Amino acid sequence: MSYTQSNLPDTGASYMYTLGVMRDFIARHFLIGGDWGPENFPNSHHYVLELQMAGTELDQHGYLVDIVDVEKHLDEIVNYYKEQMLNDKPEFAGLNPSIEHFARILATSLSERIQANNISVIKVLLWENDSAWAAYELKR
Repeated sequence: MSYTQSNLPDTGASYMYTLGVMRDFIARHFLIGGDWGPENFPNSHHYVLELQMAGTELDQHGYLVDIVDVEKHLDEIVNYYKEQMLNDKPEFAGLNPSIEHFARILATSLSERIQANNISVIKVLLWENDSAWAAYELKR
């Protein structure tokens, strides 16, 4: 049995399931193209990556997505960036390694790896510190 909106009470509302998984890691960068003060020089950030996946249907087990599979892909991505200089990564070539660009790159990479057919939205919320974050959302 697949769990769909038809298994839920008809209230006229649109239903969406969301599942989130978080990881944290440290990476380095320096900003380019402007006077960003200390950010113009190599520095580290303790990033917190929150991956959110949404869809209207659950699979036959009552899951939106296989969380073990998601965690495997998330760990691969995090390990690729952990303790690395973002400016040296090919996906940042010609880009200012801003938190906005980084959130987009992470969301795109994760969307390509996570193959669950019932996921209609993937969103990455990326915290750079306790008070600053950027998000990027992909509709699939």
